[in-house]
Amino acid sequence: MVENHPVHNSEVYLLGLPKRPSAPPPSPPSPLTPSAEEPGVPIEKLCLDDNEPLTSDDNGNSRALASQRLPTAIHVLNTEAMSLRNLVHLYETDRVAGAGFDAAVQAILWEGTQGERGKLVLTGVGKSGHIAKKLVATFNSLGVHAAFLHPTEALHGDLGMVGPRDTVMFITFSGQTPELLALLPHIDPALPTIVLTSHRSPDNCELVRRRPGMVLLPAPVHEPEAVSFGVAAPTTSTTTALAIGDALAVAAAQELHTSGVPSVFARNHPGGTIGEALQRTKGSLTQPPLAQSPKKPQRVRDLAVPLREMPSCRCRRAAPVPTETKTTTIVRDSEPTGADILKVAFDSSSGTGRGWVRVPDYDDGNGGRDGVVPPGRVRALEVAQLPLGVPAIPDLVVGRADWIAVRADTPVPRAAEWVRDVLLQQNRNRDPPRGVGADEQLSVVAVVEEDRGDVVGVLEAGQLLKLELEEG
Repeated sequence: MVENHPVHNSEVYLLGLPKRPSAPPPSPPSPLTPSAEEPGVPIEKLCLDDNEPLTSDDNGNSRALASQRLPTAIHVLNTEAMSLRNLVHLYETDRVAGAGFDAAVQAILWEGTQGERGKLVLTGVGKSGHIAKKLVATFNSLGVHAAFLHPTEALHGDLGMVGPRDTVMFITFSGQTPELLALLPHIDPALPTIVLTSHRSPDNCELVRRRPGMVLLPAPVHEPEAVSFGVAAPTTSTTTALAIGDALAVAAAQELHTSGVPSVFARNHPGGTIGEALQRTKGSLTQPPLAQSPKKPQRVRDLAVPLREMPSCRCRRAAPVPTETKTTTIVRDSEPTGADILKVAFDSSSGTGRGWVRVPDYDDGNGGRDGVVPPGRVRALEVAQLPLGVPAIPDLVVGRADWIAVRADTPVPRAAEWVRDVLLQQNRNRDPPRGVGADEQLSVVAVVEEDRGDVVGVLEAGQLLKLELEEG
């Protein structure tokens, strides 16, 4: 018997809509595991320690590649070495290259009329920019003030780092790098400029054509890098540029720090293994063992500062840079000033020069062309005398004719007695007569080799007189 009552289900009927085909039933879910009839492929265990042997094809390719490693390295090294050998030959034989290097050193070391010296500003982009940054580090470590200027940043404010006494050095293999050409018009034409480039003639370098008088510093390669290695990647070109830059840094430092570059480098490089080694060496040279007392000088030669180790202060004159079409001069003439003497004396104070300065161009009025400035007279310089030329500063330089000669093998007490007698005799002839005062102690004693009559060194008279008092 069928009961008559409403049927309850979950279907919803919408009246008035056309009939649509009913949706098929959903697919059954995929089994989580393979069925027993179709077993799954087992996953192979992964072990990082397994070293599968290469196939014969892999072995052949690997051996072929490995066999080219060392020959490739040797080829690159030989190519760069050949480029450096050609560079040496160029600077030994080429007049323009040699004159350019000489003028570049002078441009880096040029001074104003007041004895002030600026810095070297190096600029370049790409690999040349990296070379410039490395050279900045080298110049600074050797005591030659240098800074890097990015040419693009220069046009957006960094141009302010270029001072009125600076020298600007462009590094560009092509000689026509767009960023450097854009920067050039904004560099004061009065400043010395240098270009380190592949060109050997100024007529072929766009930068030099746009700035006549720019010093050309050639760093060519013997063959294009694309020929050497099949790709024009900067390799030999950066090696030659770096080598010329290093040579320039060392040459400039040696001329600037006449008392010795090693002491300057040690002062600027206290850290790292190099600094540790330098400090160890410095300590062993300057600090006697605690168990030993310093040996007292026996002969006057033991006190003398050798003339050959004394730094010189002379007028710097520019060497002309000849080319096929013009002659360029960079550095201006100027006589040494009191500031020059002070600078050279300061640089020599920590070296073998011991604060002495030699003035080889000094005219002593008696036909002599040599003079020295003792440390005591340097210390007596007044601020107002620093910008003055050396001849305008009274009693600064002691000419050779005024040196008191003492034989090198004279015992110190005997030499002190002799010098005191000479000074007293000189002062008895003054009006009024006087004894040996502070001025006389700044007199120069020349230590002379008896057999040849050569002056081998000098010292201040006051140094001898002080030892005489200590002995007494």
